[in-house]
Amino acid sequence: MPPSFVTNGSLPYVETSPKRVRVFFNDTCIADSRAAKLVWEHGHYPQYYFPAAAISSMYLEQGKEAGLYDVVVGNERAEGAATKPASGPLEGLVKIAPGTQKGAFKWLEEEWELKGHPRDPYKRVDVLPSSRHVRVEVDGVEVANSHQPRLLFETHLITRYYIPRSDIRADLLEESQLTTYCPYKGTASYFNVKLPSGKTVENIVWYYPKPYPECSDVEGCVAFYDEKVDVWVDGEKVPRPETPFRNVSA
Repeated sequence: MPPSFVTNGSLPYVETSPKRVRVFFNDTCIADSRAAKLVWEHGHYPQYYFPAAAISSMYLEQGKEAGLYDVVVGNERAEGAATKPASGPLEGLVKIAPGTQKGAFKWLEEEWELKGHPRDPYKRVDVLPSSRHVRVEVDGVEVANSHQPRLLFETHLITRYYIPRSDIRADLLEESQLTTYCPYKGTASYFNVKLPSGKTVENIVWYYPKPYPECSDVEGCVAFYDEKVDVWVDGEKVPRPETPFRNVSA
């Protein structure tokens, strides 16, 4: 079940991370803490906040709004990248926005580069081999048919069916330029599906070229947005799930 702080509305929820966490801006370490805080601002995933003492004031300058600070190293500036709550449970902490000026900031947990939000210690991802019969159709055209899928179970999310490439219609797939990042699995690449009718359905298939070790069993497999395709498992059609991805173009 979800952690109690999610179900009882006790947000933001704060706990101390046992990891050493550092942030670099243009190759300069601006934050270094062995007591960084994992903060759940909402129920989906945590963000890191730092004790004020973990960030040298020489790298922070008052921003254009109260509570916002620019991160400044030499001639480089990230406007409004840091936040200092003035009151409440987060008072005395500093948040550095992880998405600000992508490429200029580098985050490390110990020596592991963090490329997105921190992993949630209350979330688990399992990849299991299965003998279920999984078929996938896009607009009535079968694009996958497998008796050897890998099933990915992720806390609070729907089951995803990863199909070995040998069991998909590779002739219907074309590479997309889209990539996305998952803190648990790694960087995903995408395929479009080009149907015999000439219609192209964009970015509904993804795969992990180099998945993280915890999810290494999805390597060599692809998954579909079940929200946008038709899936049968052991002969039964699976209703399209209601998720935030159903009505959003990837």
